Amino acid sequence: MTKNGRTIREKVLALLRAPDYRPRDRNEIARELGLKGRERVSVRKTLRELENGGEIVRIRKNRYVLPSEADLVTGKLSIHQAGYGFLVPEKAGEPDVFIAAENTGTAMTGDRVVARISRDVPPRRAKVRAGQAFKPRSEGRVIRILERARDTIVGTLQHSRNFYYVVPDDPRLVHDVYVQVPPREKLPKAPTRGDKVVVRLEAWESRHVNPEGEIIEVLGAATAPGIDMLSIVRKYDLPTTFPKSVIDEANRIPQSVEQRMVDGREDLRDQFIVTIDPDDARDFDDAIDVEKIDNEGWRLGVHIADVSAYVTPDSALDREARRRGNSVYLPDRVIPMLPERLSNGVCSLNPNVDRLTHSVFVEFDKSGRAKNARFAKSVIRSGRRLTYKEAYAILQTKPNGELSRRLHTAWELASLLRRKRFDHGSLDLDFPEVKVYVDPAGKPIRLERVENDESHQLIEEFMLAANEAVARELRQRSIATIYRVHEDPDPEKLAEYREFVLSFNHKVGDLSHRKEVQRFLASIRGKPEEQALKIGLLKSLKRARYAAQSLGHYGLAKANYLHFTSPIRRYADLVVHRTLAERNSPRRSKIDVGQIESLANHISDTERNAAEAEIESVRLKKLQFFQKQLEQRNPQVFRAAIMDVRNYGLVVELPDALVTGVVHVSTLGDDFYIFDAAQRRLIGRGTRRRFSVGDEIRVFVARVDTFKRQIDFAIADQVSRKSPRRR
Repeated sequence: MTKNGRTIREKVLALLRAPDYRPRDRNEIARELGLKGRERVSVRKTLRELENGGEIVRIRKNRYVLPSEADLVTGKLSIHQAGYGFLVPEKAGEPDVFIAAENTGTAMTGDRVVARISRDVPPRRAKVRAGQAFKPRSEGRVIRILERARDTIVGTLQHSRNFYYVVPDDPRLVHDVYVQVPPREKLPKAPTRGDKVVVRLEAWESRHVNPEGEIIEVLGAATAPGIDMLSIVRKYDLPTTFPKSVIDEANRIPQSVEQRMVDGREDLRDQFIVTIDPDDARDFDDAIDVEKIDNEGWRLGVHIADVSAYVTPDSALDREARRRGNSVYLPDRVIPMLPERLSNGVCSLNPNVDRLTHSVFVEFDKSGRAKNARFAKSVIRSGRRLTYKEAYAILQTKPNGELSRRLHTAWELASLLRRKRFDHGSLDLDFPEVKVYVDPAGKPIRLERVENDESHQLIEEFMLAANEAVARELRQRSIATIYRVHEDPDPEKLAEYREFVLSFNHKVGDLSHRKEVQRFLASIRGKPEEQALKIGLLKSLKRARYAAQSLGHYGLAKANYLHFTSPIRRYADLVVHRTLAERNSPRRSKIDVGQIESLANHISDTERNAAEAEIESVRLKKLQFFQKQLEQRNPQVFRAAIMDVRNYGLVVELPDALVTGVVHVSTLGDDFYIFDAAQRRLIGRGTRRRFSVGDEIRVFVARVDTFKRQIDFAIADQVSRKSPRRR
């Protein structure tokens, strides 16, 4: 504090906000504020913190100003593989800024930067990534890099006549990195051309020369089994081992539930409780039971693994789980948040064994309205472990036996909750998934589409109900915790997306109205372009994140929402379990909201990092699957739907693999095709054969570019027909 009670931070910001302020350096600011001695040292630290936080910026001659006063914007840079980028401002509500390739400087994708808005350049008609509509937007130039996203890159070592260089795996890193091969004694294995390597980047000052770095790890030959996934692990800085202190702590935890831990808990071991999970699930953190209450409604029980009983605050296990933030699921491995002794052992709700749980009981009336909710520490013994496929098969037959009867009762409630949720405004943004199956060597052998059928929907609705009930309880009691928020979208971005939708000849109204978004999503259900249009909509919405305040969830149309149901794989859920358990305790620990917000930001970052790693790993395995098709004498023929028609060919999607590719017009050898831009179709000059959006064709793989992540297809038959519409 300064003498008048205000902090140095407050005084600095007040000075810079003054109407008559002129840019000053740190010494001038200290003099202006009348600071002496230790306070002068403090002002330097404060200026550095404010600059790193993006609240002030440093301009020429190391003078400080507010960003808005100098047409400066602080944010995260996202670079396209073509070289240009977009700056996403940190200040809420500000529009993205287009950064031309020549104005990115030495910034890389993901870097936190300061950019100056170019007022002497008219807003360019920059391509909008949510679709291919064009709309004027501000343009800027990166002037300072505040924080590098990464100090290492992963790539393939190459050698020219005079030097070695590394080609980054990430196509958005458009510069090769020059390296010197380190001495043999510095690395366990000397790198050779074609190896995947990890490079620590050196300071990169000028865009006119390539960045340089030092090889710090040799992963192995790029074509060797497992190196592809190891490269992704290194690229996203994912942990591969647990510290010894964490393993030692986990090993001291008993693998069965001791009687002393059961005392004081609600005993549910005689209840008919089941788990429903994917076929290959290894940890089970949620179980359910549903009972019909005469003709008055239902009682739902959701029982979640009580990880907090074993992972105590600030223990070695807790610190490592917090650092990781979440588990990561790659096609050939799981990188868990907790050691396997917990995640697959005592915390996993395996059948026919006692397990500690945190239960949520919700009573619903016959219209599906939640009448009340109750929460309890409990102990259960799951009676049956069902896979989604098994549960779906049971739901497709008439009730027969207790398990079948109870599952049908559960679906009766879940289907009612689902209808009510969409009636209330929830958006149908679910996507089918494609699971990639790999052999022991990590090579993809099969792609299987996973539908969001009744068995998945049943579990989804009950988890949503439990999450909402806990959120409502903690919000009403004003207890600080971590919420899951999805803020309302930016109307301007929705307007840009609307232009994209109109290019597909779809009728769409004002998408700032939720009912219109729902109507539009219903109108495209089952159509070939559904996937592309849904992805475009997602890009137009804000990203869901964690926060210390309950800001509502736009996609689910819920005022209060959080994550409670997966504490084995998400740290946010573990925090919520602790706050819920302490809500009635007179010794409840007072949690600082600032600490909660910092933690929420951290796990939002780890979640985003994990999601990008998972998406890239699946995309890479799909590319390898199709690359393998090229090597076969009789390549597999796939059904494909035409999503778009361009002058260079057909943009197609394989619905069974959820892969997008191009059939180039040059491969249509049966005729010369003319592009009809108005109708968005190709027409054969001689045959009059037409290729239009919505047509279904059969294709085989013609070319795979693993670096650019692109697949080209060729038509396997000469018959085009309209794809069936789902009713």
